[in-house]
Amino acid sequence: MDDTTSGTCRLRLGRFSESGRIYLLTSVTRNRIPFFGDWRKGRLLVNAFRQAEDEGAARSLAWVVMPDHFHWLIELQTASLPILMCKAKSRTVRAFNVATGNQHRLWQKGYHDRAVRKEENLLAIARYIIANPIRAGLVKRVHDYPLWDAIWI
Repeated sequence: MDDTTSGTCRLRLGRFSESGRIYLLTSVTRNRIPFFGDWRKGRLLVNAFRQAEDEGAARSLAWVVMPDHFHWLIELQTASLPILMCKAKSRTVRAFNVATGNQHRLWQKGYHDRAVRKEENLLAIARYIIANPIRAGLVKRVHDYPLWDAIWI
């Protein structure tokens, strides 16, 4: 069972999806297993981000795929947060399982969302996101890590 069938993609109590609002989204792999330690497998998640953008569900502002989690700064468009996250996660599971020939449960239940206030500095948030591999000790320079992007860079 994945997040789409278990109902765990619902928003936390007191939260709502608002089209045009910017959100910082984070999700963690099951048991923090580094499923995306191989950049080629991480590209499967990147493809899900791009598909969401192609469908008009969300506009990606910045993202990083870490071995055991991701951060995704988006401007929500036509989808709700639960639908956006369920589709991204379930598409990644399907692609990952086809690529590996296995049946993995990739994701922990749910996700974290934080609405970004208009007065917050989006560029600073994006820099924080893409510097995640440096803080984790995976690389010395951002450009040495293959699984990130930001519209400003």
